[in-house]
Amino acid sequence: MRANLKRTWANLSQEAIDDSTKPEIWRKLLFSFSFFHANIQERRKFGPLGWNISYQFNDSDLETSFTMLKLFLDQTDEIPWDALLFVTGHINYGGRVTDDQDRRCLMTVLEKFCQNACLTEGYKYTPSGIYYGPADGKIESYRDYVDNLPITDSPEIFGLHENANINYNIIESDRVIETILSIQPRL
Repeated sequence: MRANLKRTWANLSQEAIDDSTKPEIWRKLLFSFSFFHANIQERRKFGPLGWNISYQFNDSDLETSFTMLKLFLDQTDEIPWDALLFVTGHINYGGRVTDDQDRRCLMTVLEKFCQNACLTEGYKYTPSGIYYGPADGKIESYRDYVDNLPITDSPEIFGLHENANINYNIIESDRVIETILSIQPRL
């Protein structure tokens, strides 16, 4: 999560995060959407526990979501949450999702990051409170928050049980062993 968010926020500028008629809401939701994007990309590491089918979500999905978010915020007085959920979940990201259960999972994850509560100070993305929406501020404050995220992600940010790490570690161990065996000389 940390590296993914770091890359996203390294590509943004102060002008970009101030460029809205509702700058505070824009910045909060910009961070929330980037957190969602990192979340669904990083779920892949858990294999079938994360997604039934491995999807290649990319930065264009996030950029399109940012564009649509800005349009919705700048052109309406109230935040159209249902329209944001639909466009982001079913069109921007959901266009890649072919499995019905994965689409349902994607929409459930998105609802955690695309709701009115995300605009409140200290909104927590996880029950432990390790992952939360940072206070509104300059771009450096968001980058500092990202720099202080844990290096190793807890499965709770993905909505998974701690045992999901066991499965991930087994998959990684098998990959390492297969690689070692594949480079062994054959007699």
